[in-house]
Amino acid sequence: MDSQVYEINNYMVSIFNDVLMIEERTLQSSQFKDVSIKEMHTIEAIGMYQEHTTSQVARKLGITVGTLTVSVNNLVRKGYVNRVRNNEDRRVVKLALTKKGRLLYRLHDKFHRDMVRETIEEMSEEEAKVLMRGLKNLHGFLERTKEQLPD
Repeated sequence: MDSQVYEINNYMVSIFNDVLMIEERTLQSSQFKDVSIKEMHTIEAIGMYQEHTTSQVARKLGITVGTLTVSVNNLVRKGYVNRVRNNEDRRVVKLALTKKGRLLYRLHDKFHRDMVRETIEEMSEEEAKVLMRGLKNLHGFLERTKEQLPD
């Protein structure tokens, strides 16, 4: 069991680092070279179709509203994000992706979908269910760990 834990850990660390490196290099060699990984994750958290408040997006990313505001200001300036004011209550501001932001979102999402498809391509239904159970366990562990972090 210890050798399995060691081997799985090595794969997980390698995969995490590879995904970040691939995302970073892909951004830097594309028409979106003005976007950092952190900003890409902000675009991902804002999402494709629904408008979200700054608080909702900050909560999703696990950062403060102040930290998010810096990133959003840059993304607005670069043309990826719009701030949309509520007509009924002008104090309420929601974030939405521009056409350029939605294009970047779709390209990033395609990379993730391709990665998942490749992962499960040669698996049986049962093997995919076992992988899903393991990922749910990992997700639960990470969520519980996040809750214990100091603010």
